[in-house]
Amino acid sequence: MTASTDRIVIFDTTLRDGEQCPGATMTFEEKLDVAHLLDRMGVDVIEAGFPIASNGDFEAVAEIARRTETAIVAGLARAIPADIARCGEAVRFARRPRIHTFVSTSPIHLAHQMRKTEEQVLEIISGTVAQARNLVDDVEWSGMDATRTPIDYLCRAVEAAIRAGATTINLPDTVGYATPDEYRNMFVQVRERVPGADKVIFSTHCHDDLGLAAANSLAGVAGGARQIECTINGIGERAGNAALEEIVMALKVRRDAMPYETGVDSTLLTRASRLVSAATSFPVQYNKAIVGKNAFAHESGIHQDGMLKHSETYEIMTPASVGMSKTSLVMGKHSGRAAFKDKLKALGYELGENALQDAFARFKDLADRKKHVYDEDIEALVDNQIASGNDRIKVLSLTVIAGTMGPQSATLTLDIDGVHTTVQAVGNGPVDAIFNAIQRVVPHEAQLALYQVHAVTEGTDAQAEVSVRLEEGDKMVTGRGADPDTLVASARAYVAALNKLATKRVSLNAQAAIRA
Repeated sequence: MTASTDRIVIFDTTLRDGEQCPGATMTFEEKLDVAHLLDRMGVDVIEAGFPIASNGDFEAVAEIARRTETAIVAGLARAIPADIARCGEAVRFARRPRIHTFVSTSPIHLAHQMRKTEEQVLEIISGTVAQARNLVDDVEWSGMDATRTPIDYLCRAVEAAIRAGATTINLPDTVGYATPDEYRNMFVQVRERVPGADKVIFSTHCHDDLGLAAANSLAGVAGGARQIECTINGIGERAGNAALEEIVMALKVRRDAMPYETGVDSTLLTRASRLVSAATSFPVQYNKAIVGKNAFAHESGIHQDGMLKHSETYEIMTPASVGMSKTSLVMGKHSGRAAFKDKLKALGYELGENALQDAFARFKDLADRKKHVYDEDIEALVDNQIASGNDRIKVLSLTVIAGTMGPQSATLTLDIDGVHTTVQAVGNGPVDAIFNAIQRVVPHEAQLALYQVHAVTEGTDAQAEVSVRLEEGDKMVTGRGADPDTLVASARAYVAALNKLATKRVSLNAQAAIRA
């Protein structure tokens, strides 16, 4: 793949690095949905997963490779022959396959993680990159922890990768340590010193441990990089990655300072953000740049006055440019099906007939219980419907008795694979009673690591959105639920987390059986 000096390749790793974020595991179907939207919005490279990690990851990468129409589909592989072979098997179905292989280069990684010498690592680079190149024409090599690697050795490693056939060289800030000047200078030096550097594309991959991921990525471009690796909503290991939506809009809005362009349709950014948030059950912070709820909200009287006179007084981009509606139009119980369908389309949702009918019924129920139904209410309603579409366990009904006199009790009916079970339980408060009731129906050893409630919109009748995080051994999952009744939302969130935990448990058991 070639890139002109003004074209930036957008490499999305939401499905690989993003999914490594604790609790952010996605189902097979959710991965396909995210990949489809990424391809539709014009992302150049989709890193679909880590094929050697599990059979589930392999199947997801292979199916994404089969279905993707335009984007390059990459799989990640360690610098191990078995990894590379497995990755090659998965991506071979793609119209444009890529193998992305990596190895550590920094002294601290070589001494404590790799336990190999610099010369041994150079031999590994040469052998594994050559192996990958024999399987596909498009090979990316990454020097893990490049920003903490002495420049002389980093240049030797890059040269070895290029000689072995790498077509893209990624120099990641793996631990989010670099400053923008340092990161830019690293690319400048490597490109000046390494033979053949002008024949490959250089790439950034920045983590946000110091809040510099987006700034460092753009600094890398100033240093000559022409590919940026990023994720939707910036999800990823630890503090996350550079956020795709921030990178794309920074290049679009400030083209005067950064004369580059991407092929991404920015009007789909908000939709992608919401899809990934729903799939991972990770809420987007209100003040998140570009796609946050408050990104285009103005409360200050001075700001409001300026906006009424001219929008550019306080907005450097339009809501429409990122796929966000300008205002929250009110929908109510008298709204018809056609108006509801039109509203969904305006918000970026395209549902099948059955899903539309189900969403409309839920909307009517919500409108009967809530004075005003805002765009955010509808988004929460549909996102939760999408996220729970294939769940084995569903909440059918809930009655809670609470108050100062006690004891607090919950009567709960769950649907498990079509079988309805009703139980009653007491607890130290209504939420505790609900969770105790769920545990009676679905026994488990998971521990509650997080219980969080926030209102979707303003007002005393606002929908509550509840996040529940469960931990079971080394497994961690997060579920979300929304409802005007906080207790119902709590039950749905807990059950959503259990569904994810069950899916992960089945996947791990299957892997163990295969190994046995």
